Amino acid sequence: MKKIAILAVAVILGVCLSFNVFAADKDAIQKNVEDIAAAIDGGKAAAEFKANDYAPYAFIMEASGDLIVHPTLAGKNLKEESGALYDVIIQSTPEGIWVDYEYQDKMKHSYLKTTKSGLIVGSGYSD
Repeated sequence: MKKIAILAVAVILGVCLSFNVFAADKDAIQKNVEDIAAAIDGGKAAAEFKANDYAPYAFIMEASGDLIVHPTLAGKNLKEESGALYDVIIQSTPEGIWVDYEYQDKMKHSYLKTTKSGLIVGSGYSD
């Protein structure tokens, strides 16, 4: 009986800790996007950013779908590559928004923010 109680406490503690890590990751993602958008609004060129300088990676896209910054799709058009994904990303707002969507059989969650010049900055995670 004592072993079961210890195991139950360990499981509950693990679940609680995983939620705290998740919240911290979500906050870090949002901060990265907010910082990038603020830098662009302050005059930094979008092309100066590197996608993999952030964990998870960040991307910057024009409203037309042209990806300026992305680890594998920079220089390509998201609307042409995946119209369904483009339709999700284009929901970005100047205030910032979290969106949930399925992509390549995984649930994804991305924080998106539109800059004053209309660029979309985003980053997210998969379940």
